Amino acid sequence: MSEPEILFETRWLGIYRIGRWDFVKRPNADACVGILAVTPEDEVVLIEQFRVPVQQKVIEIPAGLVGDEEEFRGEALSATAARELLEETGYRAGQIELLLASPTSAGMTPEITHLFHATGLVKEHAGGGTEHEEIQVHLVPRHDLRAWLKAKEADGYLIDFKIHAALWAAGI
Repeated sequence: MSEPEILFETRWLGIYRIGRWDFVKRPNADACVGILAVTPEDEVVLIEQFRVPVQQKVIEIPAGLVGDEEEFRGEALSATAARELLEETGYRAGQIELLLASPTSAGMTPEITHLFHATGLVKEHAGGGTEHEEIQVHLVPRHDLRAWLKAKEADGYLIDFKIHAALWAAGI
């Protein structure tokens, strides 16, 4: 494997080149987790955030970077998923199972996304993420999910594809 040439790098994002191929990656993380969380009442736990790169609100599954904070370097992927779920939504998972791992965008970044299915949820706090995040939590009955997502899309929200991938991988 060739060593990448650094074209530009900040604390959070870098642009690199191998041969003639330019790509981006996060200098402080090489993977991310996404969590399909389903409550005992059969509600899917989704989050809403304004995302600066797309300049719109996005409906997503809870997610986070792996190893981006010094105190969590070397943490197991499932532990990162459980921690991010609790931080963003206020739910602690009783069980968390890996569904799949896949390139996030293979032509643009080496980042791998690991999707988990969280069940046995217990609400511990309101969620909302860290002091730098403005996350709104949505509980959507699973049987209403597709209609709810279509309505959000009609209202101008973007819908993250990881929702659909996680639902498919979980078989629900």
